[in-house]
Amino acid sequence: MQNILQDLVTLLEQDNRLTIEGQLLKNKVIELALGLDSGLIRLLLSHQEIKNHFFQDVDGILVFDKIKFQQFVGNKSFLPDSYTSFKNKIGLTIEGRYLTESKEVVLSWPYKDCILEGGQTKDDARRNETFWNETLAPDQIDYLLAPKLLAKSKKYTVDGENVVNNIGYEDNLIIKGNNLLVLHTLKNVYAKKVKLIYIDPPYNTGSDEFLYNDSFNKSTWLTFMKNRLEVAKNFLTDDGIFIMQLSDHRVAEGKLLLDELFGRENFINQVTVKTRSPSGFKTVNLGVFETAEYLYFYAAKNKKSIKCKPQYVVSEYDNNYKYIIEKNGDDLSNWSITGLEGIISKELGFDSVKESKKSLGEKAFEIKMAEYALANSLKVFRYTEINDDASKEAVALRNKSKSDPSTIYRLGEDDAFLVHNGKQIYFYDKKVREIDGKRVPTMLITNIWNDISWEGIASEGGVKLKQGKKPERLIKRILDMYTQENDMVMDFFAGSGTTVAVAHKMNRRWIAIEQMDYMHELPEARLIRVLSGEQSGISKLVDWSGGGSFIYLELAKANQAFIDQIQKAESSEDLAAIWQTMQNKAFLSYRVDTKKINIADAEFTALCIDDQKRFLIEVMDKNMLYVPASEIDDDIYGISDEDKKLNRQFFR
Repeated sequence: MQNILQDLVTLLEQDNRLTIEGQLLKNKVIELALGLDSGLIRLLLSHQEIKNHFFQDVDGILVFDKIKFQQFVGNKSFLPDSYTSFKNKIGLTIEGRYLTESKEVVLSWPYKDCILEGGQTKDDARRNETFWNETLAPDQIDYLLAPKLLAKSKKYTVDGENVVNNIGYEDNLIIKGNNLLVLHTLKNVYAKKVKLIYIDPPYNTGSDEFLYNDSFNKSTWLTFMKNRLEVAKNFLTDDGIFIMQLSDHRVAEGKLLLDELFGRENFINQVTVKTRSPSGFKTVNLGVFETAEYLYFYAAKNKKSIKCKPQYVVSEYDNNYKYIIEKNGDDLSNWSITGLEGIISKELGFDSVKESKKSLGEKAFEIKMAEYALANSLKVFRYTEINDDASKEAVALRNKSKSDPSTIYRLGEDDAFLVHNGKQIYFYDKKVREIDGKRVPTMLITNIWNDISWEGIASEGGVKLKQGKKPERLIKRILDMYTQENDMVMDFFAGSGTTVAVAHKMNRRWIAIEQMDYMHELPEARLIRVLSGEQSGISKLVDWSGGGSFIYLELAKANQAFIDQIQKAESSEDLAAIWQTMQNKAFLSYRVDTKKINIADAEFTALCIDDQKRFLIEVMDKNMLYVPASEIDDDIYGISDEDKKLNRQFFR
């Protein structure tokens, strides 16, 4: 057996597809074997002993036993690294378990490409975060997704920090904890209470810690997202809307997943958002520069129930608006129509349009027309056709006007519908609106948004991040489109807190969820500044001067407290001390025999510190990361009387 193991490793290493940096990839080998890859089959047949072991002769035809091969390669004895060898020694692994399409739960995940740019003291400084990932199969899940107790409550107002006596639907919430578990904790209380969910999840760009083949990587990300989206749907009102932002890295898989969960019939739109421009060193040798991300809009239940407020963007001057009407009293016979170009030429002191354009230049002349049209938008107009499918009155007036082209006609009592020479007069004023406090020509937005600048947003909200942030104006547009004041908005990948900061300034209620330690320095601190009336982002646009309140909460920690300690540990000695406490107070996996674990053993100490941390996290029961609400009276958790009272009130 040992010879076959080594011979197979040596043989497979000849295929460049199966290695990364000299490391043989088990899952890639299995993927090709199950797909009966011709290159792999030829390679296996080239070795007589391996051919005898995995191929059967059936009437002179060699048949590949791919199931036997899969079990052999998947065995824990095949290619064990130092970390796997140590786990195998204590029997922590379960043989024969592969990632499938069953309802496995991906508990945690590297967030934002494992790098957080925030809190740095220098522009080039970065802080690495420690992450862990674990996929739990159904038979490992007990009450993982049962509601958890809430703790460390604080209510923030303009006057500072206050005690929380109760939590109502009118309260804004920011909650620290694993977002999958927080969502399951809140789902019964806030079912059908949220009008809009916007998320900007991790894009799974491949820079995480997993050296698996690409299919496994995609599957894990999809499982991770599906777990969260399935429960998130419960929060949306019947006329609610779900929006997810993605990059090119997972846009195809994400769209298919959303179609499956919300229904293809409830797909509303895909919006392409320009997020950057090619500039500087980033454009060197990149081919086509990646400059966009994508918003996917889905109705919670029935997209016919979705009401969208029209949105407009600044447009260029439309030179079809080249006529001007002078209204002399109410008698239409005294009104006159002239060309706008002639009016501009006379104002500029020229005898003819040709002379003025030649002197100023075509572009400068058009700028003058645009300025005049904007200042006289109730008089400047263009002609539009009146089609046969218009109202009978409009068609009749069109026909009458054609027979009398010198006369201006009016339909109704006001000037909303004027007809001249068989065409409707359409005033420039209908194209002019106020955007960002200025009267400008506009047009309806399309599904390509390139008018929102992503430059200069690094310090919005007092949060200094170079990447990963979204402009407050982007979120404002989304909330303007689909929500009204007092509607509830949710973001369960809160990040720097942009979504809920904008929601607060726009007088929407909100729920934010974030599990990272930067919760306090980024979203929580940002929202405290919002209460005080900070003036970045959209503050001036919405006349924000401060006010309101929000409640901070955490999931009450059980095993998660030990995970926090492990992630912050700096040495093997620190981990040894944590392990001593864990044996007495942590909830360990049923697969763990503590008698077999000696972290003073040379085999353990030989592991790098990241693998030592990974092991100690893995031996804990993930059902018990946080304290179940059902165990509120168990003294082992030390829940205070105040927290017990608040939780009973919150869970009704």
